[in-house]
Amino acid sequence: MSQIKPFCAYRPKAGLAEKVASVPYDVINTREARQLAEGNPHSFLHVGRPEIDLPEGIDEHEDKVYATGVANLKKFIAEGTLVHDDKPCLYIYQQKMGDHVQAGLVCLCSVKEYEKDLIKKHEYTRKDKEDDRTRHVTEQNANAEPVFLTYRAVPYIDHVVDTVRKDAPDYDIVTPDGIGHTVWTVRDEVMIGELVAFFNGVPALYIADGHHRTAAAIRYGQARRAATPNATGDEPFESFMAVVFPHNQLKIMDYNRVVKDLNGLSPEQFLAKVGEKFDIAPAAQPQPEKAASFGMFFQGKWHRLTAKAGSFPATDPVKSLDVSILQDNLLNPILGIQDPRTDKRIDFVGGIRGTQELEKRVNEGYAVAFAMFPTSLDQLMAVSDAGQIMPPKSTWFEPKLRSGLLVRVYEG
Repeated sequence: MSQIKPFCAYRPKAGLAEKVASVPYDVINTREARQLAEGNPHSFLHVGRPEIDLPEGIDEHEDKVYATGVANLKKFIAEGTLVHDDKPCLYIYQQKMGDHVQAGLVCLCSVKEYEKDLIKKHEYTRKDKEDDRTRHVTEQNANAEPVFLTYRAVPYIDHVVDTVRKDAPDYDIVTPDGIGHTVWTVRDEVMIGELVAFFNGVPALYIADGHHRTAAAIRYGQARRAATPNATGDEPFESFMAVVFPHNQLKIMDYNRVVKDLNGLSPEQFLAKVGEKFDIAPAAQPQPEKAASFGMFFQGKWHRLTAKAGSFPATDPVKSLDVSILQDNLLNPILGIQDPRTDKRIDFVGGIRGTQELEKRVNEGYAVAFAMFPTSLDQLMAVSDAGQIMPPKSTWFEPKLRSGLLVRVYEG
């Protein structure tokens, strides 16, 4: 079962949603955050990236940074930038990127279900990032940014969500990147009850994006639970805010690779070694059209690499991923990239930037670039169901959720 709950959100006052909505904290650096929030005192980056309100060069993990985030959130509430719903609601958050539309339900999800692996993960987290976000949650006493979850689609849930989307929305904005963000509030108690009941029949939720935000909320809940005598299990800290999307509406883009050098090989030696595990042919287009094939930009030309039969275990949910095939048969044995998490010779380029970014990187000094076929939602869920972990940089979700449109402050 999947437990969801309504909650009383803080959200932008009418007319301010476009100014408040910001990109997530983890897709930009401090310099970019300063630029995006410049001249906009309502930008939620003042809460998610509070170092932008302090002198340049400050360590973003200093005590003063966290205290500034707390002060900014309180200021947004006190001055009415964010207003509080007076009764628990569910919310529908729709995104539109070109012809692609996805609509998720914003709700509270269960810490205990995460602990029981009913909210499944597919990647490792980094302790330093976890520590940072846990401190933000703890000191702000809030889920300032939602976690991005998915579930195997249920037609009746789709029907209820679609019914709400026929009404006039609370917010309907287009952000500077051209993506539409629309929010509806579900206030009807009967409809809320139906959605809660139908999610009780959903066997599991899956983290699509936001593993560090999830881990931070879990750690906060566990710490509060340990410090609460006679806890009932229904305290506010036993839940965290998330947007849950049906799996068949989501879009995973390619997550591409560029490598700085050929590990001491000549171009001829490199191609010969690649040919041992891959068929190499000229590419009519950069992007591969099917799994187990790759675009390779090398020496000014695109090549198509196709993994040879038997070069990978086709039934293994992790080893059969394209990112694993490339890592195990080329990046590691040929180019010496043993740990892509830490090796400075490799970099990763989200598919939203296009294959022209790969060409640009190579033309500016990288030795070779690889265009990937996107990981599928079915593959992500298969890995999670098997209790395994994907290789790093396996998925790139677009569009990204905007922060500040819905905020959850813990009551008590």
